Amino acid sequence: MRKTFQLQVEGKHPDRLLEAIKHEIRKYIKRERRRVLPEGADFWDFDCKFGTEAENAEVVHLSAITGLIDGVVKEAGKQFYVEILAKPGQRKARPAGEAAPPPDAED
Repeated sequence: MRKTFQLQVEGKHPDRLLEAIKHEIRKYIKRERRRVLPEGADFWDFDCKFGTEAENAEVVHLSAITGLIDGVVKEAGKQFYVEILAKPGQRKARPAGEAAPPPDAED
């Protein structure tokens, strides 16, 4: 997905438009994760870029995209560019002697 989203469209409420944009991004990610994995791959990884325009887009982590969108909205931006490209990923084994992080305990 390589797309520039407009945040101000005539005849549409900005809050509903924002939710529709986030829904479209989540729907794309779910669709890509359902695809059949190629031989030797463990999961779908995503290369992501985000910016106000395609020319100034910077590499970001997938989990940061929603927060960045909210930041553009708070700054009263008119548009933003998002690029999310799926690629097959392979999990790496932990080095010997390194334990898994403990699960968070709820109080």
